[in-house]
Amino acid sequence: MADHQEASVTLPSDPASVFSARTYVSDVLAEWGMPRDAEAADTVRLIVSELATNAVMHTRGQSPVFKVDVQLERDEHLRIGVTDSHPCYPKRLPAAVQQDNGRGMVIIRWLTAECGGSLSVRPTPEGGKTVWIALPWTVPVQQV
Repeated sequence: MADHQEASVTLPSDPASVFSARTYVSDVLAEWGMPRDAEAADTVRLIVSELATNAVMHTRGQSPVFKVDVQLERDEHLRIGVTDSHPCYPKRLPAAVQQDNGRGMVIIRWLTAECGGSLSVRPTPEGGKTVWIALPWTVPVQQV
């Protein structure tokens, strides 16, 4: 496998795009050697779903599209970023007992930490932001 691989897709800020983002990342990871039924693949799909949902739901119509970037470095580190054009960073909302939403970042942080990864938010030159997760690549390297 190459030292660096990357893929990206830009999707409309629409609830249906959450499924598209999850499917796209799942397809890319399978192409790069991660079995679709691997526990790590399930974790990544859930993280991507939460990130894409945040990009759609919390931009209040100020981001007509969002972009999903997937990067693999030296078969060691997987990075996934979701970029939107809304300037506000994600906020951790108080966990109310009756609350039906607002826990996406808590879920993302917990899953990322549980996998030994990290989460960061970076501004874009255009005034938006990218929420990045970095995870160890858990697929065994195949010797040729």
